[in-house]
Amino acid sequence: MRLGKLGWVGNELVQKRVDILFAVDIVRLSWGRQIGKAILVTGDSDFVPAVLAAKDAGVLVQLYHSPNSVHDELLSAVDESFMITAELIEKAKL
Repeated sequence: MRLGKLGWVGNELVQKRVDILFAVDIVRLSWGRQIGKAILVTGDSDFVPAVLAAKDAGVLVQLYHSPNSVHDELLSAVDESFMITAELIEKAKL
């Protein structure tokens, strides 16, 4: 879990920089040879540079994403992608 910095977006208090913290973790763990596989649950193309860096370090990158909220560039960057469906969620419960 990563806690970002709190900031205001309009009238809503939200966490900022969380995606960057995760991206730094992916790159650090990959290049430190601490992981062989990275699993992302997102659709955000902001992760593309981190995905490419992890792959350059020899890490297999899998992406789990919603059916209609994933950026094409992210889909192209990862090694494997899986759509989050009701069936997948039921399998995960087991």
